[in-house]
This record gives sequence, C-alpha cells and structure tokens, in this order.
Amino acid sequence: MNRRDLMGMRGYLQISGIIFGVIGFLHVVRLLLAWPVQIAGWIVPLWVSWVAILAAGTLAFWAFRLLTRPGSSR
Repeated sequence: MNRRDLMGMRGYLQISGIIFGVIGFLHVVRLLLAWPVQIAGWIVPLWVSWVAILAAGTLAFWAFRLLTRPGSSR
C-alpha cells in the first residue's frame, strides 16, 4: 500500500470509530433515560439497546485498535 492509501484508511477508521462510538453512547443514554423508540408502529424494547451497545462498542473498539496497531502508520 502506498502512503496515500494508508492516510485514507486512517481517516476511514477514525470516522468509523467515532460514528460507532457515538451510536453506542446514544444507546447508553436511551437506556438511562428510558427513551421510547417506535419504528413503523413497532415499539422497540429497551433490550435492543443492549445489543446495539455491544455491536457498536465492538466496532468502535475494532476501528481504534486497528489505528493503534504497530506498523499501521508506514
């Protein structure tokens, strides 16, 4: 990979990590404040936020882990 490709990948990983981190944070806030969510008439139960926190948190962690991996800045 050339330097330009690596810089593009770093930016992609940073943006992805931030977006997934914000999504996970919003699900935590939803649980704490018991915000109701309704999609096309279906009331989304709170337990769905636990799954979303796990998924978004994992993806955010993965993105930031790849950023800090040795040799990723070459």
